Amino acid sequence: MIVLALFVLALVMLALGFEMLLVMGVPALLTKWIFFRDMPEILSVQKMLGGVQVVTLLAIPFFIFAADIMSHGQIASRLTEMVRRLIGHYSGGLGHATVVSMMTFGAISGSAPATVAALGRLTHPELLRAGYREKFSLGLIASSAECALLIPPSITFIIYGWLTGTSIAALFAGGLVVGIVLGLAFMALVQLETRRTGAKAADAPRPGERWRAVRRGLLGAFVAGLVLVGIYAGFFTATEAAAVAVVLALLVELFVYRSLTFRDVARIAEGSAVTTVVVFVLLAMGTFLSTFLTLADVHTKVLTWIQAAGLSWITFLLIVNAILFVAGMFVDPNSILLLFVPVLFPVAQSLGIDPVHFGILVTLNICIGMITPPFGLDLFVASSTLRRPVELIIAGVWPFVLTNLVVLAIISYVPQISTALPRLIL
Repeated sequence: MIVLALFVLALVMLALGFEMLLVMGVPALLTKWIFFRDMPEILSVQKMLGGVQVVTLLAIPFFIFAADIMSHGQIASRLTEMVRRLIGHYSGGLGHATVVSMMTFGAISGSAPATVAALGRLTHPELLRAGYREKFSLGLIASSAECALLIPPSITFIIYGWLTGTSIAALFAGGLVVGIVLGLAFMALVQLETRRTGAKAADAPRPGERWRAVRRGLLGAFVAGLVLVGIYAGFFTATEAAAVAVVLALLVELFVYRSLTFRDVARIAEGSAVTTVVVFVLLAMGTFLSTFLTLADVHTKVLTWIQAAGLSWITFLLIVNAILFVAGMFVDPNSILLLFVPVLFPVAQSLGIDPVHFGILVTLNICIGMITPPFGLDLFVASSTLRRPVELIIAGVWPFVLTNLVVLAIISYVPQISTALPRLIL
């Protein structure tokens, strides 16, 4: 009864266009007032505040701030320029460089929409001049950015790790492998399009240009690499790594590149703070909603149903992928985590599914939702940034959605792809 009330009310509010804060909060409050009247009001506030008073979550504002510093400074742009100079002149080079640049910038910014907005205007005209079809170019730009959620440091993995108690370092390691696999799949699609259209590569760099681009981007690569190596080697936790990333980014942008002033840093910090508040308000409300899901013993009921139906882990993952694929069309990534993971994760554990493997599947489904009609966020960001009809972008992303689904099927049923590296280094 409680679960049905929560679900129906949330669906109605979502269909009416309410903000996710209210979609999660109003059903939780009504459930509390109707079914748990004896619960003290102060306990509701304690649940919301206590849910976000976790040291692990400090990594989120630090990584957001570090990414904003690198994006507004020169670290991100120098890295993407280095990529283009190194591989842009090979067959399909501009398409491949777009994929790698999007992955690189996405990993730094941690945001797929920000990646589309930042690099879309730069790469779109170059792809058209090279001979790629416009709808394919638009689909490539919108889709490649989604790797930002898989390649560390990923805020999605931090939230999943907080919700489930899974090692964030292990999620980062597994996500790095899967992100590269997805990027390679997109590059294979680029190569097929190159052969189909006869798109030409960029001009070979003049003597010294390649080395100059590498020299300019090397320090930024060192900053990103040091953070990841530090986590995997056990020198610091994900939270400490986020703080290190902020310090290194500030030192490089302020004193080496001199691309930012202290006034710029203050302005960037203000924007990062607003983004952080949005994320943490959702986390607090999601914790409040999860309290009633736990009190209603939802995961036990779901597990009982699965056992009665005789479903295996293979069928369970198929159902999970279908649910998350549909949810991703309508709901933002953080809300999907808060709504579905508390219910599905205990069931996955009972079926023997590795927590890292399950987390990567959830994240990959969220990635697909970012480019899936009707409400994939990256579709509308690309449309507004590149000033192209959203219908044209939707026509261009379908090959990438299908590629995503193929990769999702492989990752789902070959869990070693997700878990081999975490087990090796951790």
